[in-house]
Amino acid sequence: MRGNNHILNMSPRKLEVCLTPALLHLYDIRESIVVVIDIFRATSSICYGIENGAEAIIPVATVEICESHRNSDFLLAAERNGEVVDGFDFGNSPFAYIKEKVNGKTIVLTTTNGTHAINQSREASKIVIGSFLNLEALCNWLKTQDKNVLLLCAGWKDKVNLEDTLFAGAVVHHLTEDEYRLDDSGIAAADLYALAKDDLNAYLKKTSHSERLKKLNIEKDIEFCLNLNITTAIPVLEDYKLVRMVFKFI
Repeated sequence: MRGNNHILNMSPRKLEVCLTPALLHLYDIRESIVVVIDIFRATSSICYGIENGAEAIIPVATVEICESHRNSDFLLAAERNGEVVDGFDFGNSPFAYIKEKVNGKTIVLTTTNGTHAINQSREASKIVIGSFLNLEALCNWLKTQDKNVLLLCAGWKDKVNLEDTLFAGAVVHHLTEDEYRLDDSGIAAADLYALAKDDLNAYLKKTSHSERLKKLNIEKDIEFCLNLNITTAIPVLEDYKLVRMVFKFI
């Protein structure tokens, strides 16, 4: 039986899914937690890098802004169209964010889709980063919050993609027991996840971005990004830096 607090709660939190940043203008995010999702590969790499001791990751909109930090102590990471931009330390492959490389470092990062989605979300009450790597930790934290949640899929150049929508469905699947009010895109994402959850890798072989990455011979990145719950870090945007969230569960 649910407690009296729950009975008195006449306006449960909203849990919405925005399928692409091109639709973000339709949502009021000023009082919401925005979870930015770019499974292949930016948010997976961010989660892995923060887990491996990166002090901070600074998401920037353009290669030129990333380049402007050239004479600093920062590591510079730039990706466009799935490839490392010439002249930069690395891009957004999770295998570049190992402890030996990133521990104690600050990374300036620009990517085709993920950092764009982050920068589009800056009006949000809070911005956090989601991936299959930190799914359980993220959902456990969201359950403790009293704000609306918007799951923002980075997509591909403002178009909808399957892998980000699927992850949004995984979050919906884990959170609906807390009686969020779902929108139609959230229901659709959850239904999609129910179809795919028994073998994510097999289901996502059909995605357009998966095909793009295969042509670049980086299938291992795809497989790694579909690992479940191998990190506990929740990257959160504080000012202009993504850092490891510090929190305690009660």
